[in-house]
Amino acid sequence: MHTGINVTALTVFLLFFALVSVMGFLAARWRRADDALHLDEWGLGGRSFGTWVTWFLLGGDLYTAYTFVAVPAAIYGTGAAGFFAVPYTIIAYPLVFLFLPRLWSVSRVHGYVTPADFVRGRYGSKSLSLVVALTGILATMPYIALQLVGIQAVLDVLGVGGSGNWFMKDLPLFLAFAVLAAYTYSSGLRAPALIAFVKDTLVYIVIIVAVIYIPMRLGGYGHIFDAAAQKFSTVNPATGKPSGSLVLGPSAHWTYATLALGSALALFMYPHSVTGVLASKSRNTVRRNMAIMPAYSLMLGLLALLGFMAIAAGVGKGVKGFNAQLSVPQLFENMFPDWFTGVAFAAIGIGALVPAAIMSIAAANLFTRNIYKEFLKPGATPADETRVAKIASLLVKVGALAFVLAMDKQFAINLQLLGGLWILQTFVTIVGGLFTRWFHRWALLAGWAVGMGYGTWTAYGIKSAATKHFGGSSHEIPWIGEIGYIGLTAFVLNLAVAVVLTLVLKSLKAPEGADETVRTDYTADAGDTAVDTAPQPATAH
Repeated sequence: MHTGINVTALTVFLLFFALVSVMGFLAARWRRADDALHLDEWGLGGRSFGTWVTWFLLGGDLYTAYTFVAVPAAIYGTGAAGFFAVPYTIIAYPLVFLFLPRLWSVSRVHGYVTPADFVRGRYGSKSLSLVVALTGILATMPYIALQLVGIQAVLDVLGVGGSGNWFMKDLPLFLAFAVLAAYTYSSGLRAPALIAFVKDTLVYIVIIVAVIYIPMRLGGYGHIFDAAAQKFSTVNPATGKPSGSLVLGPSAHWTYATLALGSALALFMYPHSVTGVLASKSRNTVRRNMAIMPAYSLMLGLLALLGFMAIAAGVGKGVKGFNAQLSVPQLFENMFPDWFTGVAFAAIGIGALVPAAIMSIAAANLFTRNIYKEFLKPGATPADETRVAKIASLLVKVGALAFVLAMDKQFAINLQLLGGLWILQTFVTIVGGLFTRWFHRWALLAGWAVGMGYGTWTAYGIKSAATKHFGGSSHEIPWIGEIGYIGLTAFVLNLAVAVVLTLVLKSLKAPEGADETVRTDYTADAGDTAVDTAPQPATAH
């Protein structure tokens, strides 16, 4: 274990960082755009990515540095409860297989760049489109911040930034941010798409080596699980209860199941997830990717085991106030040769750059299309949109950096948990609209407001050992009495309000917005165009 800077690991880390930085700038010449001054090119890579590029892009998008750090950290801290991330990704892909091809098709026909574009066209409602866009930006911001937290965790373990001067301490993070901002501005979505090949390859190599090599050094998986069971059976003096468990008890089943289901429903509501899908070149590309993406779930299951390995390796043992987020980086430094530690840290660091770039692009697309063009400059040209999106992506990253530097890390984690709750409240509007036009736009707006209000207020009242507010994501489910995921409860309330108010508004013959889509738009493929894009009556498709 190094007490200062791990020079060998740092050198390898910097070499990989330099490699992907060069790739990020060269990406502007990869699949060169016919018209670079168009948001389709900068923000969606020209909608031209095939199966493998899309697979790596979505993998780089969804399986982030924070996944690399947080999932094993949850296992390290609580045991079996942290495994919820594995079933929720397994549930997600069959679910989204049903609706993402429809979203891709209608977006291709009408040139939609964001999910809020689709909402605007489907329901003829600027206000509903606006709240979907604002929710997406709000949920994405803390997610970007946590990618920077992942880089910070690596830099802390490497021994970089030990100076008492605040500027020197955070200088490496400033430099990483500057490089990320520069190549995203220059190359758009092509940069993270190209870098994702390196990122995902490194991640798979590191995890495969880790699940074979580290257990050999620790005496096998039997010893690893025994050490974890011993730790979790120890009573926590602060709570008077065991700190965790290897197997979930009956009291935790509702929490585990609702968190997994709610997270699965929310996963592809995030703007960055939709951006990766809309960048695909065909409907079949989307369908194939939803079929092969579960390969990443296998990787995630192996990754989670690193939390148990960190316990068996004695990471953080005897250290008062040890940050569980450092458990995996510290495990790698303790167990791997220095040169491979550098490779592992590069996987985490690059695993932050790829999703942070996609997230900032997705947030910029939302601002540009659904706020700037919709409300500030309706006559904006494609070149205007691209210019504003580039500037917005920079501002989003500046905001995330300021958030990381100025706020407590625990607050950033809490806000990211809230982000999942918030983005889930757009599910009824987006997914419902892909299959039916029955819902009334005002009812959907009211349902969204109820879900957001209930979820945020309930989460605000939860305390934990680390914070007075937003201390968790689970609370008693009304009328059932079991402890469950707040986001899913809010979603059910959202849906119930939308259904009831739709019935009321229809009975009152309240005016409905014009639907610019037609039935065939939802099954169209590349090259197809809308047969009739005139406003349609508000009937179900």
